[in-house]
Formats: sequence, structure tokens, C-alpha cells
Amino acid sequence: MRDLAGQTAFVTGAASGIGLGIATALSQAGVKVMLCDIEEEALKKAVADLKTRTNVDVDGVKADVSLKGELQAAADATVARYGRIHILVNNAGVGGGGTYGEWTDAGWNWVLGVNLMSVIWGFEIFGPLIEAHGEGGQVVSTASVAGLITGPSPAYDVSKYGVVALSEGMRNVLAPRKIGVSVLCPGVIRTQIMNSRRNVPQRFAGAVGNPPPTEGPRAEFIRALQGRINNGIDPLYVGELVREAIENDWPYIFTDTEHEPFIDRRFSDQAGLRPYTRTNAATLVLASAHRDILRCRTTSAAIGESGHCLRTTPLGLWVHA
Repeated sequence: MRDLAGQTAFVTGAASGIGLGIATALSQAGVKVMLCDIEEEALKKAVADLKTRTNVDVDGVKADVSLKGELQAAADATVARYGRIHILVNNAGVGGGGTYGEWTDAGWNWVLGVNLMSVIWGFEIFGPLIEAHGEGGQVVSTASVAGLITGPSPAYDVSKYGVVALSEGMRNVLAPRKIGVSVLCPGVIRTQIMNSRRNVPQRFAGAVGNPPPTEGPRAEFIRALQGRINNGIDPLYVGELVREAIENDWPYIFTDTEHEPFIDRRFSDQAGLRPYTRTNAATLVLASAHRDILRCRTTSAAIGESGHCLRTTPLGLWVHA
């Protein structure tokens, strides 16, 4: 288990919701945190609140992470402020993009820019900064259960599937460099995700598609979902999970088991589409890993030399779980 006290974290989407929960949990663990968000006033309030609640050095930097140049500038500001960065949390995210027949290029560019491209750029910009000091670190990226099972928003689903795939691939790439990689797949959390349009950049204003309907079946679905979100899981609980995941280098972080049967079914169905051969072994491994990851602890799995939780497959292969 890593001791996080004294390390530095950079958290995007940190002014509210899951990002603020993560920033709070890390600061309470003694981590110096640079909060990053596009909402300047909310960011100032979040930083001020954290300073009164903890004795840790926290600060904030405004950035639209869907613009690579602004994310780079935020990284530069963090290095100038703290010297070294150990933890990157790619958390900024928006909901939107519209349903089939309502898509716009601007809607796709906005959702993919915030939810996926900022994560790609996060690895590209912050990875070398973490690697350079040789002390090791962690990259945590927020996907969703919608990154494993599709929901009603194609653009959102595509972006979150991308985050899962990128995180799984980069885990093996960065492990030899002493950088762990985790992907957070939250369920229904108490956030402002349904009010993402408040942060549409000016360059996309009026072009991301029609606002949600106020009448009809879709409007009823949206109201029901908003009700669930209003009573969803506390973001601070999610932050504590992420803190524990960083300390123990968990590959996956699930907030609850509500969607576990659907995730199991998705991978089981996919694996059953073709004969059991080495060509579909990866799918079978993933199905088993996603099913078992909540129960994966050092008491029930072998531990490799790297400290990662390992499990064996029916093919006799050892894989990072």
C-alpha cells in the first residue's frame, strides 16, 4: 500500500461532483491537490472550502480540458506551483450528444473532446511528468458503467468505452515505468451530469443539438433519471474508493454492484458468439475480471512481483486483474 501524504495530484472536473469528492478524499489523506475546472466561480469556492476543511496545500486552475493547449497550460501551472506531480485524475465529463437523428458535429466534438480526448491528452502530457521524477505515480480516469454496457446516449457511450479501452491498454504500458493506471466506472452518483449544458464552450454555443424535451416518454425518462441522480451515491464515498484504489493500484474501480448482472451478461454473450479459442481468450478473461474485480484482494489472489493483483485463466495465462 502506498502512502500518499505529501504527494501532488491534478484533478480535472474538480469543482463539483465526483471530481470534488476525489479532491476532498485525497486532500484529507495529506495529498497536495491542484483542482482544475472550467467553472471559475465554482472552482474558487471548492478550493476555498477545501482550505478550511484540511491543512493541506490545495489550489485551483481554470481550463477547458477539451482544448489541448489549455490542459497543457494547466499542467505547466501545476508544475510551477508544486514542482512534481504524482497523481493524475482525468475526471472531467459531460453528458450529451443527442440521440440518433439529432446528432450534430459540434455535439460529438464537445462530448468526445471533454470525455475522451482530454483523457488521451492527460496521459500524453502528465505521463512524462510523473515518470520524470522516478517516484512512481497513478493515473485514474473516470469512465462509467456506460463504458461497459451501452445506455441511451451514443456519444457518451462511445467516449466512455474509449476511456475503458485506453486505461486497460495503458496499464501494461506504464507499469514498467512505475505508474499505475486505474479506470473508475461509477454507477448513479449525485452529480450535475444532467446539467452539462451549463458548460458548453462558446465555440459550440447553439450547435450541440436540441435541449432535452419537456414532454413525452423521453422527458419522463429524463425526470426519472434525474430523480435517481438526486438520490445517488455520495461523491465523497466515490472519492474514498478512488483514494483506496490509488493506494493499492486497483485496475478497476466500481462504486456499487447494481449493474454487475448486465456487465456479466454483456461479456458472457460476446464470448458465446464464437468457439472457445485463443482468438477470443481476451474476451473471456475480461468477462471474468469484471465479474471478480470487486472481490479481488490479496487474500484471494496471487500477487505478482509488480504488486498487481493477478489471476489465472482457463488457458493457464496470468493476467493483470
